[in-house]
Amino acid sequence: MQAFQDFYPENVAHCYGCGRLNADGHQIKTFWDGDETVTRFQPKPEHTAIPGFVYGGLLASLIDCHCTGTAAAAMYRAENRAMDSLPAFRFVTGSLQVSYLKPTPLGPQLEIRGRVKEIKGRKVVVEATLYAEGVATARGEVVALQMPDSFTA
Repeated sequence: MQAFQDFYPENVAHCYGCGRLNADGHQIKTFWDGDETVTRFQPKPEHTAIPGFVYGGLLASLIDCHCTGTAAAAMYRAENRAMDSLPAFRFVTGSLQVSYLKPTPLGPQLEIRGRVKEIKGRKVVVEATLYAEGVATARGEVVALQMPDSFTA
């Protein structure tokens, strides 16, 4: 099964969080799980905030890229189109709100689950929860905006 990010055209596949062509990035992979989307990510020792805990900026970036990928997949789904059909849907962050619920331990694989709240024109609102060992440690909401053509010129 291919991840949403595997379908991104090469000219928009360089994002630090989700770009498959960014060898130094996170290269997250997101999939449908019913009406939700899921991404799993294994933090590395360099993602430390304080010993034993994950840096909050990493958590925000995971939620951000998970949600923009979810927005693209949701738009394809809403239009009943294959994810490799053109024109490609790609989204950028209009706003990102993250709430840190409790410290996220460094060590276990993280799971981010997302759900589309709204699709309206070129805007998709996605909410996501990040889990460590089944415990919600962060929650976020992204207003994702369809990428302007000028970004890929």
